[in-house]
Amino acid sequence: MKKRWGTLLLAGLLGTALLSGCGSSASDSASTTAAADSSAETTGTADTKKEDLVFVNYRDIRDLNPHLYAGEMYAQEMLYEGLVNITADGFEGCLAESWDVSEDGKIYTFHIRPGVTFSDGEKCDAYAIKANFDAILENKDRHTWLEMMHLLVGVSAPDENTFVIELSEPYYPLLTELGVTRPFAMISPKAMKDGSTKDGVEAYIGTGPYVLDEFVTDEYAVFKANPTYWGEQPAIKTITVKVIPDNQTRILALEKGEIDMIFGKNMIDADAINQYLDSDKFTVELSDPTSTRQIVLNTTSDILSEKEVRIALQHATNKQNISDGIFYGLEKPADTLFATTVPYCNIDLEPYAYDLTLAGQILDDAGWKMGSGNVREKDGKQLNIDLLYNSDSVTEKSIAEYLQSEYQTIGVSLNIHGEEEQSYRDNMKAGNFDMVFNICWGTPYDPQSSLAAMRAPVYGDYAAQLGLEDKAEIDSAITEILITTDEARRQELYTYVLTHLHEDAVYISLTYECNKAIYRSDMKGFHFTQTQYEVPFQIGRASCRERV
Repeated sequence: MKKRWGTLLLAGLLGTALLSGCGSSASDSASTTAAADSSAETTGTADTKKEDLVFVNYRDIRDLNPHLYAGEMYAQEMLYEGLVNITADGFEGCLAESWDVSEDGKIYTFHIRPGVTFSDGEKCDAYAIKANFDAILENKDRHTWLEMMHLLVGVSAPDENTFVIELSEPYYPLLTELGVTRPFAMISPKAMKDGSTKDGVEAYIGTGPYVLDEFVTDEYAVFKANPTYWGEQPAIKTITVKVIPDNQTRILALEKGEIDMIFGKNMIDADAINQYLDSDKFTVELSDPTSTRQIVLNTTSDILSEKEVRIALQHATNKQNISDGIFYGLEKPADTLFATTVPYCNIDLEPYAYDLTLAGQILDDAGWKMGSGNVREKDGKQLNIDLLYNSDSVTEKSIAEYLQSEYQTIGVSLNIHGEEEQSYRDNMKAGNFDMVFNICWGTPYDPQSSLAAMRAPVYGDYAAQLGLEDKAEIDSAITEILITTDEARRQELYTYVLTHLHEDAVYISLTYECNKAIYRSDMKGFHFTQTQYEVPFQIGRASCRERV
């Protein structure tokens, strides 16, 4: 059985070929792949290196402006780079060779790597980087989901080798936010429109290991190795990305040898994964948890304001059955809001055990007695709860229907209804729900960004927590988490927040999402990266520091 679980490293694909590059990603697409040896297509020696790779995605690359959010992350990752790179060992320099942090944690001084140019020949120095930040800040309201935007005092370039970021308060996740692709990736100032990017760009010109060579909407895109790249030249000279929306058609293309790999959380269904677990021709990979699938309980709701009801629902939720029956065991049951592999989250929290008898007893003790129609009643009202889901998600609908049946056994009437994605998100943000499906921000944003967003009406978390007696204390602790420079204090605060949210029973954590990959077994060295959105086309790369 060719199956490996956990964090994996793709050192060379199809034998020995290595890709190089520096950067990360952030927001919505993910994976990494590279290829190398083969045999003159299918013949030749084992040392023959294949210089092309065919990847697949469910949609085309779209708008690759690195300062906006429409384009595919993997494609932006190939073209653009940022100041730093996120690695398994922490942060390393990319366009910045190194950096210094002031004693008070408010000023970051980046020392820009000399001799780097954009693929159009424009110099990538501190002035070019400031031009990018100026363009990003011109559209600041678009990026306020990043906490650093609220703390940013200003940026400056004292000389061509030095770039400075000044904050109003210390902010420990700053390097994480700079390390993901959007919006802090650098594009050539010549590609901007009158020094701006908020209304589009003239061309997709970065400093990355590849350039966009050809693009046909809804069909394919071709990326070629950047001949002027400052780092090690990629061994894979051409990467072709085919657009195949249908899951089964992607599988057939893989079988026929038309593509080399399928990658991503939602690119491969469970049936396909199980089909290839024992295959000699193809290898299956599953990552460590990338995010948590959850149901948010609105504490301002008439019924769910009762903590006892929320706790009863926790005990009435069979997460193992959801994992096995809906995800074929590929998404493991989630006991906590974040997996223990997430930084600061390996803390001692008692899981809510599945126990229908206990759930019923808790409701009995809270005064919710079984009434007519097998629905519990209290003070003249029935235990009726609404669950909102995204009607575009077959998975959410399936889970909702299962829970509806399951909760009925303890006298809870669960009314489920789906809405199209935008309406669903609008209602979630506004707090117009009893229960609603959600997914935490995921790697590398967890836990800091997920928690930071709980303090304002960004998603449904804020509205859902407004009924908590300890809401103010939780928010205060989150704020201190983000600005404290004391590591021990930070862990103490994370423990406080996560313990309170767990004991308040605000979230029914269902399963841990993971990235998935199926690729030809002659491709060696595959790895998942530190962000859920990155496709490791830079596999087997030397680090940015090693390449100089």
